[in-house]
Amino acid sequence: MNNRIETDSMGEVEVSSNNLWGAQTQRSLSNFQISDRKFPIEFIYALIEIKLAAAKVNHSLKLIDDDIYQAISKACENILKGNYKDQFPLDIYQTGSGTQTNMNVNEVISNIAIQILGGEIGSKIPVHPNDHVNRSQSSNDVFPTAMHLSTLVKINNKLIPSIDKIINSLTTKQKEFWEIIKIGRTHLQDAVPITVGQEFSGYIAQLRMARSHIINTSEQLKNLAIGGTAVGTGLNAPHDFDRLVCAELSKLTGIEFSSKENKFALIASKDSLLSVSGSLRTLAVSLMKIANDIRWMASGPRAGLGELILPANEPGSSIMPGKINPTQNEMVIQVAAQVIGNDAAISIGAQMGYMELNLMKPVIISNLLESIEILSNAMNSFATRAIDGLEVNKKRIAEIIKSSLMLVTALTKHPDIGYDLAAKIAKKAHNTGKNIRDILIEDNILPADEIDASLDLVKMLNMDRMNE
Repeated sequence: MNNRIETDSMGEVEVSSNNLWGAQTQRSLSNFQISDRKFPIEFIYALIEIKLAAAKVNHSLKLIDDDIYQAISKACENILKGNYKDQFPLDIYQTGSGTQTNMNVNEVISNIAIQILGGEIGSKIPVHPNDHVNRSQSSNDVFPTAMHLSTLVKINNKLIPSIDKIINSLTTKQKEFWEIIKIGRTHLQDAVPITVGQEFSGYIAQLRMARSHIINTSEQLKNLAIGGTAVGTGLNAPHDFDRLVCAELSKLTGIEFSSKENKFALIASKDSLLSVSGSLRTLAVSLMKIANDIRWMASGPRAGLGELILPANEPGSSIMPGKINPTQNEMVIQVAAQVIGNDAAISIGAQMGYMELNLMKPVIISNLLESIEILSNAMNSFATRAIDGLEVNKKRIAEIIKSSLMLVTALTKHPDIGYDLAAKIAKKAHNTGKNIRDILIEDNILPADEIDASLDLVKMLNMDRMNE
């Protein structure tokens, strides 16, 4: 394998001729062999888009020549087409500012641009990674800008559509199951009647609230740190550089970015990203509740609740033939747990803003983008492979309703019964194994027509209120 010599402020470094990165990337590879976790490609692309926008602004301000601008622009566009993915190899466990990944991007763009202009790779001539690609920038403002950009794009393009997909699947089932009456449960014990559709309406409302929370918190990400350079003062960035780069990024992404917020806060703190992570945690908790509820109601098929029937996607046991498990539900629960764990790491990371710089940016963005990715994929899978094929076991539900003791709740408002007598009726029914109707008839507590009126399941549901 042929090597070339690249240089940085510390001296010479050997780099494989097969690679387009330079000395600083190579040093990071040597110093940080910690894990197999690399930066998500969406984040790398966000950095590339920033470099593309910055080059255009620098050129418009006559800070870089036309040939250099055109070469940088073409290099960025080629990377954004999906080429050169293997040129961004750095571990997320590196410097907390992300400087080495910013330089990885600068070096790769520089060497591709040098190739375009017919120069020698590694020479930094005529396109220098710092003087040209990183012109008017610092890792300290570029990296947090890319954090905001990549998170917002992924939320808009992947997470929100996935939430909408599962809401639509649940809404279809809500309508299908709206009038199917079953017994509600509190404390995992029998409670008063509810319809399966009403239960599902609660799930839909949870997800809609989580969706709204995510959209609201992600609005903060439209404020970018670019132009603040090293500590927020904007040293070495020309006047209006921040505004002009935000305008270019808005054109590239279709998202209206702003440079007006305090750059000292945007560089030193990660409160906005923490808020977004909190909204993802809320979504994860909601999904865990929904997946667990459906898992419980589908338990069985004979020794459990057995009210719902999940699609049979794959065999459930290596030893028990014919066993089917709620695997999609279990997948969602595991994903939710991971997102909650990611949020804990992000919470610690957001506290690491000492003086003018946050020192856990790589871990924060890695965890945040992972949470968005796995939540999106989990909701798509759960909707398609579990919710869409879900059925109600009407026979089982009818059996449970008939034997439920908590129908007695409706009798407490009857003038001849009240709470105490209703409790005695329920206790007797439980001790004898009979149902509430049997006891009312046997003990001549109410005439048949009043029993029917008092134990009318539809009246217990207050459906008219649901339609108000």
